Amino acid sequence: MSHASNDPMLELLAQSLIAWRIAGSIRRTSGGAILLRAGRKEIRIEPAPNNLPFRWMVGVDGRERGAISLLAVLRQVRAAIDPGYTPNNRVRIAVSPPVPS
Repeated sequence: MSHASNDPMLELLAQSLIAWRIAGSIRRTSGGAILLRAGRKEIRIEPAPNNLPFRWMVGVDGRERGAISLLAVLRQVRAAIDPGYTPNNRVRIAVSPPVPS
């Protein structure tokens, strides 16, 4: 894994790979995008254009998706490189009796 301590975003991704126990490399391109390689996947992360409602664009296998936060970037990255990962982002709404006060 490449060392990225001078760049907070690269360091976040590097530490995430360690936490997920996934071997990979991370580097910035000359244009400022981030390239993450893990297994057979190459993921490109870059700031979204100003005309989009997203902060980041994440490209995996030729498909780009928007991400509104770093958490969303991490979710997309992990889903792409960790076959055992199942995101738990469902909201459940159920009717229940009022809680006595």
